[in-house]
Amino acid sequence: MQMQTETLKKPPYLVIAILFFGAFVSFLNNSLLNVALPTIMIDFDIEYSAVQWLATGYMLVSGVLIPVSAFLITKFKNRTLFIASMVIFTLGTALAAFAPSFTFLLIGRMIQAAGSAVMGPLLMNVMLVSFPREKRGAAMGIFGLVMITAPAIGPTLSGYIVEYWDWRVLFEMILPFAIASVVLAVFKLENLMETRNPSLDVLSVILSIAGFGGLLYGFSMASSEGWDDVAHVLAPIIVGAIGLVWFIVRQFRLEEPLLDLRVYKYPMFALGSIISMVNAAAMFSGMILTPAYVQSVRHISPLDSGLMMLPGAIVMGLMSPITGKLFDKFGPRVLAFTGLAITAYSTYLLSNLDLQSTYMYIIVIYTLRMFGMSMVMMPIMTNGLNQLPTRLNPHGTAVNNTAQQVVGAIGTALFVTIMNSEATKEGAKLVAGMDPAQLADPAAQSLLQQQSLLHGIQVSFVVALVVTLVALVLSLFLKRVNVSPEDVARIEAEGK
Repeated sequence: MQMQTETLKKPPYLVIAILFFGAFVSFLNNSLLNVALPTIMIDFDIEYSAVQWLATGYMLVSGVLIPVSAFLITKFKNRTLFIASMVIFTLGTALAAFAPSFTFLLIGRMIQAAGSAVMGPLLMNVMLVSFPREKRGAAMGIFGLVMITAPAIGPTLSGYIVEYWDWRVLFEMILPFAIASVVLAVFKLENLMETRNPSLDVLSVILSIAGFGGLLYGFSMASSEGWDDVAHVLAPIIVGAIGLVWFIVRQFRLEEPLLDLRVYKYPMFALGSIISMVNAAAMFSGMILTPAYVQSVRHISPLDSGLMMLPGAIVMGLMSPITGKLFDKFGPRVLAFTGLAITAYSTYLLSNLDLQSTYMYIIVIYTLRMFGMSMVMMPIMTNGLNQLPTRLNPHGTAVNNTAQQVVGAIGTALFVTIMNSEATKEGAKLVAGMDPAQLADPAAQSLLQQQSLLHGIQVSFVVALVVTLVALVLSLFLKRVNVSPEDVARIEAEGK
């Protein structure tokens, strides 16, 4: 017998724990492979343009499947969907772990992405129906602990394994946990959400794949291929933009849209979504620029650079449930403004890093930045979702996840482009002021490269600071969604 999608009287903690376990395994996998790409490139004797598809392809598959998650969550029981997703993820992990060639490794990675894409939206929707709106902050804070901590510790764990073991261990260690998650789900997982039989608009699926896939591919390739590459950058972005516009127009005309964009008629959801997108762009800047500074400018090893980011990941994870409880008490505005102010200040400090900045100083600034960001994402997302009627929860979570995925790719490409262009300009300026003898000195050449790239990273962080300040100003307009029984009844009535 299915349970109603209205809030359950008693949270199903065992079900949530099983979902958390599976989600943690799949989220950890998201960032686990990035540090290992150079090693894999050597093992299979392939170019970087090929090996980077292990990251780009994963992001593409996730990006095009997340918009479909609202349909899947509405149509299929959460038990069936979770088991199917974890089985697919497990098969992909096994194929990648024992891949005899790069082709099989890439296919395994794509299968992993297909399995994990729906995990975040599914878990978030279960949390939304398991807790009353006035207690969702604390509950979503625990969800944030999984969503944030797992991918954050990935690079550190990966750096250690790649340095002392073999890259296949990255998949082999995930495999038993993925299998355990499937077994637990088969025997213990229950259905919590009511389902219905929505129709699937095939054209919307095609437009979604073309739109989001084109944008994700084009912007992700821009950082390595350059903005003047027609085949890999400009053409996909143009096709993606056309597909996305067509997709959006079509959703408003359908009675049962694939992705119900009417969620944006709710002002606090719309504002929270915009702030989340702006904040995601700033967050991705730190994830790209900080390792570039640490490894390429300061020549710190991958393991040490991963360890450098670990305190920030731990702080972010520990703060997530605390932030959730603070949200239930104070609402979103105080937390978002405070968090974004801290993020802006730490981003300013990052823009002033130099060749003499100490290892501990870098750790403190990066950790401070993660501390600030931990106060922003989950409170504003939870506040926005509180304004949606229950039937729109799957669409609200899908919209948020899709938007952050696309903006993350765009932000990464833009920040890398700014970094590279500014580094090139600075390099040309420094070369003009050097004599031939200096240019022939290997030590001087190395210093020139360091100084040029440092300048590019500093300018990129200044742009990230401006982006963060935009989010800071927008946070002043946040209002707490009233979750009294009368208001909840009104929201549900308006949503029918």
